Amino acid sequence: MEISSNGKRSIHCLRYLNSRICKCMAILLVLLIVRAIFFPSTLNFGWTDDHGLVLIRNLSPFHGSNFGIRVDKFLEVPQIVWGLNNQKIAFARACLTARMLNRTLLMPSLSASLFYKEVERLEPISFDKIFKFNEFNSRCNGFVQLGRYMDVSNRAKTIELPKGSGRKWTIERDFEQLKEYSKEQFDQSEVIRIVGKNPFLWHDHWPVKDYARVFECLVLVDEIANEVDKVISRIREVGSEEVTGAKSAKLLPYVAVHMRIEIDWMIHCKKLEQRYNMNQICSSKEEIMNRVGNISGTNKPTVVYLAVADSLLNDSSILDGWKEGLLPFEKKKLGVDKIYEKYPYLIRSAIDYEVCLRADVFVGNSFSTFSSLVVLGRTQKLMKAGVAVGELCSRSVMWPSYAYNILGDSKGRPQKWVANMSDISLQKISYGSNDTSCR
Repeated sequence: MEISSNGKRSIHCLRYLNSRICKCMAILLVLLIVRAIFFPSTLNFGWTDDHGLVLIRNLSPFHGSNFGIRVDKFLEVPQIVWGLNNQKIAFARACLTARMLNRTLLMPSLSASLFYKEVERLEPISFDKIFKFNEFNSRCNGFVQLGRYMDVSNRAKTIELPKGSGRKWTIERDFEQLKEYSKEQFDQSEVIRIVGKNPFLWHDHWPVKDYARVFECLVLVDEIANEVDKVISRIREVGSEEVTGAKSAKLLPYVAVHMRIEIDWMIHCKKLEQRYNMNQICSSKEEIMNRVGNISGTNKPTVVYLAVADSLLNDSSILDGWKEGLLPFEKKKLGVDKIYEKYPYLIRSAIDYEVCLRADVFVGNSFSTFSSLVVLGRTQKLMKAGVAVGELCSRSVMWPSYAYNILGDSKGRPQKWVANMSDISLQKISYGSNDTSCR
């Protein structure tokens, strides 16, 4: 039987695999086999460890994906509410939920106003009015992804995912629900919309380091960042004026104190102390001033910026009684209150967060979400500067943080405080703890 010319070429290829074309074909075949074995079409999530933490395996690559995060499948979440830092946690939790489902998170609305119960009065504000959208995707590239509603081709076929709640809705049930919605009958939908309670109350399946990764991608828009620079410059200028008697080119360091003494906070913290049977949550104005004054290593005189609620700005007593060498200032005394008054609650809080984050020394309450996230950011800053984990609590470490509600030693100093970056969940940061990782 005579072999055709095509057959001869095939035989020639088999005999001489060292040819470039045949080598490429062989490599491609091997890659396809490996992909079929290790990356099936269904999502390969992971498992739950002994602590109930969901451990996520590497996500499989998809057509139209961004290093494993699909850009043609989306997750939609409700408007995010509550305080700034609760909103940041809720946003990060939404991002990580989308990552678990291998979907792009549709850019959510935040809440400019602060109403805990009157949800209908919440003033929505777009995420990109506070944080840079493109910068977020650039920094979090391959980890989580934000999309816009204009990217969705057909919202008519959106599938709703109702989040459970209550004591019977456990972390395991929540994880099983997410796995269920990864299956083919749900996963084919272009958009999955989560309905139910606010994302801040969802079960936590991720370690602190994953949340920290998302937080690092949040960069304030230029308008707000410029306001932060103005406030910090004014604080440092005041320090120069107080020390030298005149404005100086040398901008002096400052201490930032997140001072929680509002009436509603004192009611809340007293209830927490009763529930947890401890006395390390509430702190009076006098206790805060005394412990801040006992911090060693700060040069005197030192400007102390008081990050306080607006309701306390007209209470001159918060500026009285500080130890000699400590020069307390709040927004009004600094003359920067007009900057804050231009903006809604959310932006005012975002400015104060950055002022505390960039302070030379920070002192806060370990049961405050605001203070806890500031310390998380400062801990990340130290680690990026090359400080080893074992040295984070050292007395000589730069940018130290303290918890004024916890007595550190017999000399009346507040407890040194860093975030535990190896923690398996965000529980301590979300709801507070007397564990400052520096005992």
